[in-house]
Amino acid sequence: MPSTDTSAALVQALGQQGLTLFLALLTLLLPVTALLWWLVQRYAVPDKTSTLPAGAFLLIRLAAGFAVLVAAAAVFAEIAEVLGDGPRAGQLDQLFSDALRGSTASWALQVFAWITRLGDTAILATWGGGVATVLLLRGRRWLALGWVLAVSGNALLNTTLKALFERTRPVHDSALTHASGWSFPSGHSSGSVVVYGMLAYVLIRSLSPAMTRLASLPLVLLAAALAFSVGCSRVFLQVHFATDVLAGFASGTAWLAVCVSSIELTRHYGRPQAAASR
Repeated sequence: MPSTDTSAALVQALGQQGLTLFLALLTLLLPVTALLWWLVQRYAVPDKTSTLPAGAFLLIRLAAGFAVLVAAAAVFAEIAEVLGDGPRAGQLDQLFSDALRGSTASWALQVFAWITRLGDTAILATWGGGVATVLLLRGRRWLALGWVLAVSGNALLNTTLKALFERTRPVHDSALTHASGWSFPSGHSSGSVVVYGMLAYVLIRSLSPAMTRLASLPLVLLAAALAFSVGCSRVFLQVHFATDVLAGFASGTAWLAVCVSSIELTRHYGRPQAAASR
């Protein structure tokens, strides 16, 4: 019982400092993302001084993608297992949600109500169709196919997972935003990770080498910040529990790793080397 009381007190305290917690995690996310991107550029992308063959760098990228996939899948599985072990996880989720609702200013909720629209199905679908059209017009058929499969595949995956777990949403204020259907995992969270993450990848692959060196890190940081903010907005607006959003981040990250790794593999083996270098 003491450990249970301690967990409840900690969750409630975190909920009461929800906005501060969000800003702290966002501040932590950006340098961690920058470090990971530097490691990718340093060890997985060849440059003029590289002595390893291109195939070796491909293997490094695929290994990194596989590691991300395994880690994200493990996080999702752990959350699902905890939720399936009994009502305790759901009670803590509700406690955090109640504390968050009672401590978040109305102006902050209005800001999150605007942010959450960036993960709406209509917005993500517009990105999906628009980017695919531009890529096709530019003759990037393989990249367009990868983009479409990434976006549509994640939508199908999330729908399947929701139907599998059938978790009810928390009660929320429909004046700020409306949500229906099952709650676990969060579609806004997974969709934002995949769409904005893939958008950053597509832009990086479409830029000139000089522009890529300048713009790649800002693009990756912007995608990470957008996806994280959209996911967190769902908790602040009470349309998802915190574990729904964490699971959405995990499933979206796993699918993004699969899609990027598949495109990289296709670029290397499925196309002429001159085209694959684009």
